[in-house]
Amino acid sequence: MSGLRKAKKYDWKDSNMALFGSDTEKNVKVKESALTEPAWKNAGKDVGLQIWRIVKFKVTNWAKDEYGSFYNGDSYIILNTYKNKDSDKLLYDVHFWIGKYSTQDEYGTAAYKTVELDTLLDGVPIQHREVQSNESSMFKGYFPSITLMEGGAETGFRSAQKQAEIKRLLHFRDEKFKAMQYLQDLKSKRSGKASVETLDEVDTPDTHKFYSYLDQDDEEDDDDETYEAQKFRKTLHRLSNESGELQFSLVSDGTVTRNDFKSQDVFIFDTQERYLYG
Repeated sequence: MSGLRKAKKYDWKDSNMALFGSDTEKNVKVKESALTEPAWKNAGKDVGLQIWRIVKFKVTNWAKDEYGSFYNGDSYIILNTYKNKDSDKLLYDVHFWIGKYSTQDEYGTAAYKTVELDTLLDGVPIQHREVQSNESSMFKGYFPSITLMEGGAETGFRSAQKQAEIKRLLHFRDEKFKAMQYLQDLKSKRSGKASVETLDEVDTPDTHKFYSYLDQDDEEDDDDETYEAQKFRKTLHRLSNESGELQFSLVSDGTVTRNDFKSQDVFIFDTQERYLYG
């Protein structure tokens, strides 16, 4: 029959159906989810650092006076917003930090929400994964020091408990400078109201109030007894060429008198205190 046309064959790939399951569809869904996330309301709008903590699958704001402190049972998202000197464009580095005892649900949520935040910021951020005690130099550079606290959201730590007085003993191994940095940062967080006192182990008496804050066992530690026995042990060493060669030798250990010294030799007198005398 004349005038009849063959029906047009449609391909589903030519319609929006082609987007289902694609990267485009996934990005749209993630973007929609990000736009409804209350925690992202002010994310990345100004230069600076922002931190969120994952609590029961939700993103919660982490108090600014706690920046640099992390619970080892939690996961966190950290966003650093900055500009290059020659541009007004906002740039980002976003990190998700995983505590040693963080649950799979928590760090899984942190990872997903990091992607969500990245999508919200139009893919501009560079993503970083940080693991407790193996943080990148970039991450460490955000804080004067990093403080690890025991516990986390899943262990029952709540804001009401944070208000109670908590005693903490921190150990800075061979890092006096970092210890001082931490103290200065702590004073700043306390609006300058915190007082700092430096104690010398040798010169601080057992009756000092510092020791009253520590849990004391009824039985003395063997290490303490050994230390006390050696605490004020003085030694005298002599450097002499009496034999024709320079020799360094121990002259006295424990009791040192004026008669132990000779004017023709060089001596090192170790008092086990702050100074060595030569």
